[in-house]
Amino acid sequence: MNAQGERYRFDPGSLSLELMLTGGPGPYERYEIAHTPSGLAEWFTGSRLALTAPLTDVRIRPSELAALKELRDALYRVAPALARGEAPSEEDLVLLNDATAATPRPVIDPETRRLTWAPPVTGKQLLGAVARDAIGLVAGERSGRVRECSADDCHLLFFDTSRSGNRRWCSMERCGNRAKIRAYRARAETA
Repeated sequence: MNAQGERYRFDPGSLSLELMLTGGPGPYERYEIAHTPSGLAEWFTGSRLALTAPLTDVRIRPSELAALKELRDALYRVAPALARGEAPSEEDLVLLNDATAATPRPVIDPETRRLTWAPPVTGKQLLGAVARDAIGLVAGERSGRVRECSADDCHLLFFDTSRSGNRRWCSMERCGNRAKIRAYRARAETA
């Protein structure tokens, strides 16, 4: 949902960029959903990480919530820099590197033979998963694909998964469609 209360589908294509949707510093505080450790734990159960395997036992301590928010704030500096083709600050890269100590451990459930995460999944492990994802955007094979929506009134960031690497909009359902309508109307007016 955006600030005007409209609902639209937005997939940023990356766990670290997805975490940025939970709120943030400055003008992004109004979108904050990570008020409590349990609130952020609940959010993670519906995140991209849960697409790999269900997250059923997530435990985030208050200090881990603070660390996740600190990482998220750093992502608000790192991701826009990447979208502009600039290098992130050394301080932010150190923060990313230091956060990768632990990640959720995948295991096979003996009864169902399905992938699951070894319980409990801690805030420290989630911090590591987000940081490793962000490192992949900075220096991995996915680097160079962070984009900012081309709409003048939208600043959402996303990982461009298109084959050609030229995705322009956060969502075709919202910004892409509005741009196409404006272009159509401009052509119709000149005709």
